[in-house]
Amino acid sequence: MTSVPPDAPATPPDYWLLDGLPTAASVIRGEQVLVANPAMASLLGISVEELKAAPVSAHIARFIPAERGWVEAFHEALVRDGNRPEHPLWLRMRRADGQERTLTATYAPGASPDETVVLLHDAGGEDTARRLTEALGAAATELLHARDEHEVLETAVEAVHRQGFYAAILLVEGDTFRHGPMRQEPEIVALAERRYGMPVTEVRLPLTTLPHLAEVLSRRKAAFHQDALGAAHRIHSSEVFEDIQRAYPPGIRALDAPIFVEGQPFGILTAQGLNLTPAAASTLELFAQMVGGVLENVRHHRVASRRLEEVSRLQEELVAQERLMVLGEAAGVVAHEVRNPLGAILNAVAVLRREAHLGPTGHAAVGMLEEEAIRLEDIVRDLLDVVRPLEPRPRMVHLGELVRRALGQMHGPPDAPTLRFTVDEAPDTPELMGDETLLQLAVTHLVRNAVQASPPGGRVKLSVEPGDEGVRLTVEDEGPGIPDVDPRRIFEPFFLTRANGRGLGLAIVKRVVLAHGGAVHASCRPKRGARFEVVLPLEPTRRSPA
Repeated sequence: MTSVPPDAPATPPDYWLLDGLPTAASVIRGEQVLVANPAMASLLGISVEELKAAPVSAHIARFIPAERGWVEAFHEALVRDGNRPEHPLWLRMRRADGQERTLTATYAPGASPDETVVLLHDAGGEDTARRLTEALGAAATELLHARDEHEVLETAVEAVHRQGFYAAILLVEGDTFRHGPMRQEPEIVALAERRYGMPVTEVRLPLTTLPHLAEVLSRRKAAFHQDALGAAHRIHSSEVFEDIQRAYPPGIRALDAPIFVEGQPFGILTAQGLNLTPAAASTLELFAQMVGGVLENVRHHRVASRRLEEVSRLQEELVAQERLMVLGEAAGVVAHEVRNPLGAILNAVAVLRREAHLGPTGHAAVGMLEEEAIRLEDIVRDLLDVVRPLEPRPRMVHLGELVRRALGQMHGPPDAPTLRFTVDEAPDTPELMGDETLLQLAVTHLVRNAVQASPPGGRVKLSVEPGDEGVRLTVEDEGPGIPDVDPRRIFEPFFLTRANGRGLGLAIVKRVVLAHGGAVHASCRPKRGARFEVVLPLEPTRRSPA
């Protein structure tokens, strides 16, 4: 603290008490600084003599440059009218050494009407709380856009850390705490992981070992620690405390604020910092409450999304069922009206083939007639497969064997033999319960679809492997891929992706998979071609009427 030299002019008797005040104080009359105590000189970083030697307007320009305009106008009004403010004023002050602080200035009457006593208080703590409130208010917008709980917690911890605090969230899991997102000294995190022998996020700490945090949850009230290191000394072992003491500065303060979601304890927001004042701690406690509210919204949104997806799925299935009912009635009529004539045509073809007087042209015509009749019969059969009720008769089936059988039966287009087939089957792929005939039908249609879509010399890749929900079959081709439509539409009956298709094969695949409680998806490959993925459970659980 700067002291007044012995030969300095004495403080007027009316203000001699100001010299001993720890609060920065001065007395002004117009532009003149009559009195300045050592605390004022220390706060500004100059001597008492310099303070008294310069006019008030010069001090305003030097020490309050950011707010010079309105402060000068206020001072002129004070000198002219003598109107002193009833409440303290907030000022951003820059010391002589360049350090910036936030102050509150209080004005009081002096010994004479034209004299004013000015008291300056360092309001750094209040300023921290104000800035923290503004910053966390801005972070609320980011929180509202978070899509899941992890993103909410990461955003919250980062918002607190950006204000100069160490921060972390401890998650409540049963009777234990687990570290969630954190912004701490890397040295402390590394030491903790070495001591525990695992990542910090995997460590489970029983609530009984941290009674001060359990009390925060039971009281639903934040705990502010003026001496964070002292609190850590009482909680941790001597070895752990020595690590903490080396990493964090003396005088650091801490806060533990509870987070509740739907009335249940979710976790604790912890913050540490030298500038953590009681006012800032109160702001952080409110922020923790807001985080709990955002987490509730995320959960409600997730539940609502799941319900909406379920409703949409049920609506799609209802529409599909109604379409199949209409299609089934039409298919029955078509099958009855077409199969009898087809049978007669094929019988006539057999008779004509035995005719000795047919020439080359006649034999070619009979062959074409037989080929087209067989194609029509295949279409009728596929149509009936699409609409007929499926009642799987499950038994143990090896999906890889069905794939190899489908490839062995494939006789496809003339260029099919030029295709390259690869089958990758994981050795640990389990068998599953399913209807062998129906699954063979679905696999055959998938392979045939890939063959028909592939160019000459292309490659069809098939893989069978264990999946999270059972067994996964993947079929990839190098054809033109899926048109620019919703991939789910290609499983609808009569949806065509090529001119010579029937639009029934993939519809049959979907019905068979759904009848086994599985799922089928289609997507485009990154470069070229389509990818079909079928997941079948080990035990059939019918998801929807098939």
